[in-house]
Amino acid sequence: MTLPPNESTGTGPGSPSRRSVLATLGALPVIATATPAVAAPGAPITAAATVVVDPSASRQTIRGFGGMNHTVWISDLTAAQRDTAFGNGTGQLGFTVLRIPVHEDRNNWSREVATARRAVELGATVIASPWNPPASMVETFVRGSQTDARRLRYDSYGAYAQYLNDFVVFMRNNGVNLYAISVQNEPDYAHDWTWWTPTEMVRFLRENAGSISTRVIAPESFQYVKSFSDPILNDAQALANMDILGAHLYGTQFQNFPYLLFQQRGAGKELWMTEVYHPNSSDSADLWPQALDVGEHIHRALVDGQFQAYVWWYIRRGYGPMREDGQISKRGANMAHFSKFVRPGHVRVDATPSVQSSLYTSAYRAPNGQITIVAVNKGTSAVSQPFTLTNNASARVSSWVTDAGRNLASGTALTMSNGSFTAQLPARSVTTFVTG
Repeated sequence: MTLPPNESTGTGPGSPSRRSVLATLGALPVIATATPAVAAPGAPITAAATVVVDPSASRQTIRGFGGMNHTVWISDLTAAQRDTAFGNGTGQLGFTVLRIPVHEDRNNWSREVATARRAVELGATVIASPWNPPASMVETFVRGSQTDARRLRYDSYGAYAQYLNDFVVFMRNNGVNLYAISVQNEPDYAHDWTWWTPTEMVRFLRENAGSISTRVIAPESFQYVKSFSDPILNDAQALANMDILGAHLYGTQFQNFPYLLFQQRGAGKELWMTEVYHPNSSDSADLWPQALDVGEHIHRALVDGQFQAYVWWYIRRGYGPMREDGQISKRGANMAHFSKFVRPGHVRVDATPSVQSSLYTSAYRAPNGQITIVAVNKGTSAVSQPFTLTNNASARVSSWVTDAGRNLASGTALTMSNGSFTAQLPARSVTTFVTG
């Protein structure tokens, strides 16, 4: 998106106005000093059914977690903030995906180089999305009540493909090999940028996308609208020129995360969630336990939706993973429970996804055989949670926890016996376990 729904205006030069979609805009709440979520004497601890992890049952390969940097609408990340975002040491997010804009004005392209280059140096993948083609390629038309709607001129499709490829080449010449580039950011929510119909998107993919010298992302629908991507999946030639099916999850209901047609037709293609903030942009990212919604949302995207990447909107924002002061927020800590430990090339494996209400678990296998388990406990009681890993000979399990009073705090090492261990999951917490 440009400014996401609910985002306050005045965020920088060229910021377009936006409509409220998820909630009304409110002032950021004052966060009270948090107290550690340590169970009081006699506090109940719920015993849960065993979470069974099968490391041999492979699902999707994970490409990474990350966020957006847009230097025209908000200021660039500082050198320290780049390291916080893409480094993987103590106090860092461990992001492995950076999304940048393809500015319609080529004079702004260089603005995105510094952060992209540093992200690459720290091992991240960089993708890019355009909001508008150059003005010379655009025409206005009437779309419902919008009399100045914009679309790519039909005689400019070839020139637009060249423009996208020019950006790929520019970034490559500046030390950044883009992993992929999108055809259009949110073509179905384009009141403030360029509209596309599914038919137009299919035509461009069929006739022009093949000339772009990196992977192509489409369609980046605002709410993962399947009627926009179904025509691509149902057209063999368009599908051949689309490498990544990209989607945004603004307000998308969990039951709409699965995509059967992609599972049927998308062999050899990747499935990325390329933009979201959740649950809103009106609350502080440090509001607790609301920040746990991010942990559940990532779980649902990876497990229910089988997405291979999860990319936030602005990296640095009052509602984002990094606060404006450059410190990791509670929402960011939830992301880091995945991004720091589930690295590109890890494979999601079968795990009991929810043994009880408000408890969500997922598991991932590293190339060296290590298993990472992420458990999100949104319940108000601590849980004594048994885990069993089939055919696993590991002896030790390390853990990290985030709750009201802790961020990614290292826990006591656990002992695994015959592939099983039991861990205490504090009330309203997210915990990551790593075997070996």
